[in-house]
Amino acid sequence: MRIEFAASIILLLCSRMAYGQLSSTFYSTTCPNLLSTVKSAVKQAVNNEKRMGASLLRLHFHDCFVNGCDGSILLDDSASLTGEKTAQPNANSARGFDLGGPTWTVQLGRRDSKTASLSGANSNIPAPTSNLSTLISSFSNQGLSTKDMIVLSGAHTIGQARCTTFRTRVYNESNIDTTVANSLRSNCPSSSGDNNLSPLDLQTPTTFDNKYYKNLRSQKGLLHSDQQLFNGGSADSQVTTYSINKNTFFSDFSAAMVKMGAISPLTGSNGEIRTNCRKPN
Repeated sequence: MRIEFAASIILLLCSRMAYGQLSSTFYSTTCPNLLSTVKSAVKQAVNNEKRMGASLLRLHFHDCFVNGCDGSILLDDSASLTGEKTAQPNANSARGFDLGGPTWTVQLGRRDSKTASLSGANSNIPAPTSNLSTLISSFSNQGLSTKDMIVLSGAHTIGQARCTTFRTRVYNESNIDTTVANSLRSNCPSSSGDNNLSPLDLQTPTTFDNKYYKNLRSQKGLLHSDQQLFNGGSADSQVTTYSINKNTFFSDFSAAMVKMGAISPLTGSNGEIRTNCRKPN
């Protein structure tokens, strides 16, 4: 069954029940209305707050890059457990349009972790200051290819970033469009406004399309790590392909999301089914 973009993310974070391996039909008997229920809830959440689609996508990415897609990012700190929410990549950042964009078939049946890893979150999630080689290495460590990295970066076609993540780029880097840099500086002073937000895609910030790649080819990437994908290196040709062919981008993005969603899932008797998403049972 095909479901909408943001609902796909929620299912990847929350689809945890019973035993066995992942399957798109895992709940067909035990919870036949799951997909429509989740889709309805996500649609309402996105209608209430337009940023929610991008936030859910980021949440899923940050979860999968730390010990697999096991919901560990949802755990709160406690006396016996230090969660991942306060890790540098997540603090004030990971949070849970009619977007448009691709859909994909979600593999269901994953279970929840009993632990979290603050150190893993700080070391495994690539920073917005990463160069191309670091990005390639970070994704490779998760079993994802360079192609996967480039297409999953296209998620930055929606969402926003804090001034503190792109200040150095707009004030100090030369491979940025001058008009764009001047515009961004007005919302990101050199010594204040750390939490001021700017869209990752300056052209169509609330639509999931391929304009992110078009922006990179014009030196209009917001983050240093974004522009690294089109900076005279090995990623240039793939960025060009996606900037020209939206359907290719959508198809490859869907495939990469399924691949990322399969990073070390807990199934069978591993992990647990939390009664409260924020703490182990």
